[in-house]
Amino acid sequence: MNSSVTLRAVQPADLAFLVEVYASTRADELALTNWSDEQKDEFVRMQFAAQKKYYEENYSGAEYLLILYGDDPVGRLYLHRNDEEIRIMDIALLPAFRRKGIGSFLLDQLFTEARRSRKPVGIHVEIFNPALRLYDRLGFKKMADKGVYHFLQWFPETDAVAVA
Repeated sequence: MNSSVTLRAVQPADLAFLVEVYASTRADELALTNWSDEQKDEFVRMQFAAQKKYYEENYSGAEYLLILYGDDPVGRLYLHRNDEEIRIMDIALLPAFRRKGIGSFLLDQLFTEARRSRKPVGIHVEIFNPALRLYDRLGFKKMADKGVYHFLQWFPETDAVAVA
């Protein structure tokens, strides 16, 4: 499976797919509303645009990647590297490709880079995100509680200590 997972730079033609991936991350939340499909679609597009603008304004030089399984796009991985850390701005897979080891494989690749560069890997994760269990299992430590998000970091050294 690992050799089937590759990354490529996001291209303008990928926009509809990226909106689809984003929508899939909000589906459970939107299922609780009594909104029409049109209202849900409008909300997703508005939130996607706001997130895109935020990333562009706050993560200069970020890398926006499409996750491919074989030749098929299955998710997105947005990264920002600086002198202090490797930041995972976002990692998301379509539901059919979750829990198949793709995310773990990609994180392992980032851990290899982090060991070489001696930088931690950081990510903000919503507190109700099921992926929190994966991050915990992989050794991420909660560094900050930001209300609906936790800021987590994975350290290449084994003696890193988390703070609440």
